Amino acid sequence: MAAQSNTRERRCSIVGNADRRLTTYKATKLALELQKIEDRRVSSDRRRSQFHRWRKVLLGGLPVVVVNREESAKVLVDHALKRRGLWRYPAYITSTNGEVTYRCAVDKAERSLFLEADAIHADGMPHVFVSRTHCAVPLPERVATSDLFFDVAAKAEAAGATMFMLGATEDSNSAAVKSVKQRFPNLSIVGNRHGFFESRDQEIEVCEQIAALEPDILWISMGVPREQAFISRNRGRLTSVGVIKTSGGLFDFLSGSKRRAPLWLQNAGLEWLWRACLEPRRLGWRYLKTNPLAMYLLLTRSR
Repeated sequence: MAAQSNTRERRCSIVGNADRRLTTYKATKLALELQKIEDRRVSSDRRRSQFHRWRKVLLGGLPVVVVNREESAKVLVDHALKRRGLWRYPAYITSTNGEVTYRCAVDKAERSLFLEADAIHADGMPHVFVSRTHCAVPLPERVATSDLFFDVAAKAEAAGATMFMLGATEDSNSAAVKSVKQRFPNLSIVGNRHGFFESRDQEIEVCEQIAALEPDILWISMGVPREQAFISRNRGRLTSVGVIKTSGGLFDFLSGSKRRAPLWLQNAGLEWLWRACLEPRRLGWRYLKTNPLAMYLLLTRSR
């Protein structure tokens, strides 16, 4: 106990009156390394956040939060700002759709990656439809990341929250950032990078670079399950980030390289059909394989 007390006292003296907000993440990390003090942030934050207080329903076997886009965006930005400078385990938010429902049912490892999240949004209209007939509390609406991003960006711009955009190809990433800056000129995007790595060492190096920039919100657009696996491997290296949000193909939509379905198709739950028609060789067989089982899971594993 005495040794633990001494370690805490040394850590407090390094960060200045026990308040990490008084120094930078990079400076404190270096000081801890020089003092040979282990920085213990390898498990989830034990304090309950607003994400944990959201009500959940079971949809297709996954716990999905009952919340609308407006509340999601507000809490995401507020929570990120509250964690600024504290450098604790970052909150992790992800989404489910038909493909995710299928993949988590047939692959236990992928399911465990999703269950690590603090909140899982329903990014699929079939989930909303089934919740109205099979769940005690229906979902108020679909929370599609491609829509949620703009809600979050607007609130982040107004509140002064910062972002980092990681993922997609270099061209798509750069075009996405340019498009966002044009729409939100006062939004602080502290950095961006494509989502491909030559080695595990390079991936760790990029995480260190992101951590040094201390973004409030980190968007990761790598697709399922790469982005979830990336977070699982590196969450402990990104403790200066407030909230991490998975984004799927978001950056491709932001860049204009891919088009979203018309609103009436989205509302009918047929956005998958639009995407399959645009990319039949890549997505046609995938949806034919996953959608029937996903619908069966939604109807039989929801409550």
